[in-house]
Amino acid sequence: MSNQRIPGRNKSPYGWWVATIIERFQFDDEELDNMRRRCRAFSNVVILKADDREQAYQKAIQYGKSGIEDKSDWTNDKGRRGRWIFEGLSSLIPIYDELDPEGTEILFDDDNGITVGRVKSWVRSKEELEAFDDTE
Repeated sequence: MSNQRIPGRNKSPYGWWVATIIERFQFDDEELDNMRRRCRAFSNVVILKADDREQAYQKAIQYGKSGIEDKSDWTNDKGRRGRWIFEGLSSLIPIYDELDPEGTEILFDDDNGITVGRVKSWVRSKEELEAFDDTE
C-alpha cells in the first residue's frame, strides 16, 4: 500500500460502505475452461461498517466468502451436483453521510448532456417498482 494521500471521495466520514458481491453457481460437470458457458449469478449489494477502505474491502471479502458456505454442495432434482462460487467484488463505495432512518443518500450517478426524455424514462410507477412486484 502506498503512502500517497487518499482522496476524500474514497473515505467514509461515518464508516459506512456499500459493497457489491458477485457469486455464481457452478455444476461439478461443467467445462471449466469454457468462459462462454451459461450460469446463474447473483450480484448482492451489502452495507457494512469499517474504519477505512482497506478494512471495508476485507470485511466485504469475508462477507462474500461466508455467504456461500450454507448454499454450497447442492444437488438438483436430476442428481446433478454443484455449488456456489464467490467471485469477488464489483464495487466498493463509501457512504458520505450517517445513516438516518428517515432516509440517507448512499449512491448517486451524475449524467451530463442527457436528454430529458431519457431521464423521464427512468421513472417508474409505484406498481413497477421492485418492492411491489409480488410475482414468484
